[in-house]
Amino acid sequence: MPTDSASSKPLSWVSVAAILAGFALFILLGYLARRPDGPVPVDLSQVAEGDRWKFTAEGRAQRLADLRAREISAAQECAWIDRSKGVVRLPIDLAMEITVKEIAASRR
Repeated sequence: MPTDSASSKPLSWVSVAAILAGFALFILLGYLARRPDGPVPVDLSQVAEGDRWKFTAEGRAQRLADLRAREISAAQECAWIDRSKGVVRLPIDLAMEITVKEIAASRR
């Protein structure tokens, strides 16, 4: 009478080779994903004048410094956003002062 119990069969050499190939592929892909790539050299004469800042560290640093200067200026100065609608940009300290005065005046 045959038994239906689970019997373990030895792995064939094809199965072992497939498992090892899969493991080797996994290691190769991991290596390729993490290998350091150096900067790609760019011929700046081929880049438009307005975009050259993107390709040098000095250009990016200058662009960031200009942006921060504009942000600081915008945060500290009053300016019209939309004159026809009466929308202005105010420094936060001045805006808080005006708001406190308006709230105090409305409570009287």
